[in-house]
Amino acid sequence: MPGRRNLGWRRWWLPMWCGLLTAVIWAPLLRPGFVLTYDMVTVPDQRLVPEALGLGSGLPRAVPQDAVLAILTGILPGQLVYRLILVGIVFGAALGAGRVLDGSGLGAQTVAATVYAWNAYVAERLVIGHWTLLVAYAALPWIVRAANRARQGDRRALPLAIALVGLSSLTPSGGLLAVGLAGAVWAGRARWIVIAAGLAMQLPWVMPALLNQDALPPDPNGADAFAARSDSPLGLVGSVLTLGGVWNGDVVPDSRGLISATILTVTWIILAMLGARDLTARLGAGVVPALTVLAAVGVILALAGAWGGALAWTVENLPGAGLLRDGQKFLAWFAVLLALSAGLGAARVGTYVARRARRLPAVAVVGAASVLPLLALPDLAWGVWGRLEPVDYPSDWHGARDALQHRQNGEALIVLPFQPFRSFPWNDHRTVLDPFPRFAGVEAVMPDTLTVGSRRIRGEDPRALRVDEALDAEQPVDGLRDAGVGWVAVERDTPGHVDPDLLTQLELVYMSTSIEVYRVPGDVVAWAGGPPGGPVIVVDAFVVLLLVASGLWLVVVRTKMGRSGEPGTVPAK
Repeated sequence: MPGRRNLGWRRWWLPMWCGLLTAVIWAPLLRPGFVLTYDMVTVPDQRLVPEALGLGSGLPRAVPQDAVLAILTGILPGQLVYRLILVGIVFGAALGAGRVLDGSGLGAQTVAATVYAWNAYVAERLVIGHWTLLVAYAALPWIVRAANRARQGDRRALPLAIALVGLSSLTPSGGLLAVGLAGAVWAGRARWIVIAAGLAMQLPWVMPALLNQDALPPDPNGADAFAARSDSPLGLVGSVLTLGGVWNGDVVPDSRGLISATILTVTWIILAMLGARDLTARLGAGVVPALTVLAAVGVILALAGAWGGALAWTVENLPGAGLLRDGQKFLAWFAVLLALSAGLGAARVGTYVARRARRLPAVAVVGAASVLPLLALPDLAWGVWGRLEPVDYPSDWHGARDALQHRQNGEALIVLPFQPFRSFPWNDHRTVLDPFPRFAGVEAVMPDTLTVGSRRIRGEDPRALRVDEALDAEQPVDGLRDAGVGWVAVERDTPGHVDPDLLTQLELVYMSTSIEVYRVPGDVVAWAGGPPGGPVIVVDAFVVLLLVASGLWLVVVRTKMGRSGEPGTVPAK
């Protein structure tokens, strides 16, 4: 009985530790409301508009994530959907990294889980709102684990890996991360099956991007604007090697600038170096070199934007290379290698201590290694020090949404001031991508010209550029009608210029202290740009069937193994 109780405690330790890390980060989610920060726009009920399927006038940057959210928030309350996703990101990332090291000891698993879930990459990407990228980040260690179990004879691993790549493909960058990792850690025929399925799952954004002849190519100036930046005393290279260096300095946690935090971070980097050799025994001789090369590619891509103009040339001349502008996101590959090696390095140090001292000092060493990431980045706690606290939308916005949904009739909406990002007092003046189009659930033309520091990055949506030109013209209403715009909303509690003369030419439909809704008079011309709908819908249906097939495959394999009494794996030889 004592042995069984001990076994049960060990079995539950890793999930409990991962749950504790998640709770410390996401305690603010106990409050009602919605998290709004930079690109993270959470709304009560997201609608399935043409842009969500890649049928908008610009490049499909939010495909298929917006379509998936429209489906999920149509089934469950939006607040619940986003909470499940955000909690699942941290818990899934931590647990996945720990489970890759099954059999290596609780100490190694705990350290790997902590390093992978509690670092500058996670903190900075949460604040900048790249939650779909972090969904892929959370899936990466599970892809490694599936490959490891496949080598041990687990027939469930292949359909599971395909499903994980599909989950990662909510965003184009996430899909590339997952396909790249699968290609590195899987072997044999299964590798090509996973890669082929993963590439097929990119079709929902690849097809509209290829067919949209109107969209402008990415501005090559973005390569420099989105290049990695030093965010610690270690300089650019040191910042990147400690999983930081995001281009937007406003999202960097304050603790990254502390010397003490730098020393603690370097300590678990040293642990990773000590454990790198042991990772080969854990994952196999062929896997670790491939994973190391992939991690090195991630580091090179992170640094490429800051080193010369080669990346700018690539973005300008190679289709799809715009995904490489923010190269720091590809540090996710390096994070996998780093976390697993750090866990094994801590176990190696613990074993060394255990041989020369009592058991307690060894436990203390591994325990200290487990809390090093927390001490190095304390302001990841409580929603990155309160920067991710939920807020409620103003009651006025609900009235504006109802006015639009009852009268909109398929004509597009623009929101003034016509600029991408907002700063509302009810959101503690945090920068956020304008949430009203998604909140209203109607087709909208969103400006995509960005200002990053002193650089102005040209947008890619010709319709948005047409609207921008119309707003500067002597007769703006005519230009708006020609761009297919029939509705104008005005947000009054955010910085930016709104031409009062334009509003006098519009028909007021709804008015409140914080937001107004106007109708553009006259006949609005339907916008004819964008990709053809037929091929896009066909590839969307194909990818849905592929995901359903992989899920059914997994269920069938599990059922057959359950009936035959197979344990799922065979011992590695």
